[in-house]
Amino acid sequence: MFVIAAIFFPLLLLGLLLAMERVERPLNAADTGKGLEGFLDNAQPDEVDTFVQQGLPAALERYRRRRLRRPSPGKHRAA
Repeated sequence: MFVIAAIFFPLLLLGLLLAMERVERPLNAADTGKGLEGFLDNAQPDEVDTFVQQGLPAALERYRRRRLRRPSPGKHRAA
């Protein structure tokens, strides 16, 4: 019984670590460049007004919506 546990425990632990990495990777990628630093570097005047009047969460939401609407510079749309 101990031998079976000694063999399968490291494999189970490795599987859990890989699953945690798969969950963590999209969370880290979603936060890159879209947080407070990105907002302060690239905010438009109306987004700054939203920040002053409604606070950071509302301003970041408005900033993220604008960034999602704008096509990225490396990709071209087919007409």
